[in-house]
Amino acid sequence: MPNHYKQQIADYFNHRINYDQEGDFHPLVAHHLIQCADIQPGQHILDIATGTGLVAIEAAQIVGNSGSVVGVDLSEGMLRRSHSKIAAAGLTNIELKQGDIETIDFPDNRFDRIFCCCGIPYIPNIPTNLRRWHKFLKPGGIIALTGIAETASIVSNLLIKIAQSYGLEFPRWSEETATPEKCSNLLQTAGFEQIQVTEEQCGDYLSLESAQNLWEMILNNPLTQMNFVQHLNSEQLNAAKDQYFAELETLVTKEGIWNDLTLYYMVGRKPITR
Repeated sequence: MPNHYKQQIADYFNHRINYDQEGDFHPLVAHHLIQCADIQPGQHILDIATGTGLVAIEAAQIVGNSGSVVGVDLSEGMLRRSHSKIAAAGLTNIELKQGDIETIDFPDNRFDRIFCCCGIPYIPNIPTNLRRWHKFLKPGGIIALTGIAETASIVSNLLIKIAQSYGLEFPRWSEETATPEKCSNLLQTAGFEQIQVTEEQCGDYLSLESAQNLWEMILNNPLTQMNFVQHLNSEQLNAAKDQYFAELETLVTKEGIWNDLTLYYMVGRKPITR
């Protein structure tokens, strides 16, 4: 993946360092993912796309001083926020690394648990990376990831429709995790076993104004930049915005606009070699 895309990812998240304070969605998802992985005191944890440390901090509190957590992220701004939260919590068993998870390396069989919460859509070559992460896990270790269903979200589904009118193919936020079957196959192909995929509906109703305001997110998100925005001129972008607003108005109900947000929690275990 070109470095300019990864720089876009880093810049985008450098400006989103307060996402963990925007309601309770991200903290709840992180907590649920941790519960799926049965962390034990003394274990060693890798948190991929650690962001502001939601998973890393809770995991560090569970493993205690006899355990450790390594958090990796591209975004310097996210890591600064995470450092501040770690210091406030008085934790000394977390190490943060700024780096590209596609190239950063760890010894084989180092970690008991590997997490990636809400990061998969932004990580290229997921099947290849999963095989790399598999090597980092100890035999019997567990990987726990979140994925986004094909029905989510209102932005993604409308962009797919609008992109088609311009002859563009806009991929879903994460095609590899579009269904429970795809989630399971993803982990199985990477060498994991005892795979479990659980579903959670995190969607809610948006006001028309709130849904319209998501257009700015569309323009700034690196995924839409790469697959949609950079292919259109300013006139076409204005027309696309008008089309987005018009499509939203057809979806308004008395409760608002339903924004499906079906998540999959994916858990797999590295086989114990004999």
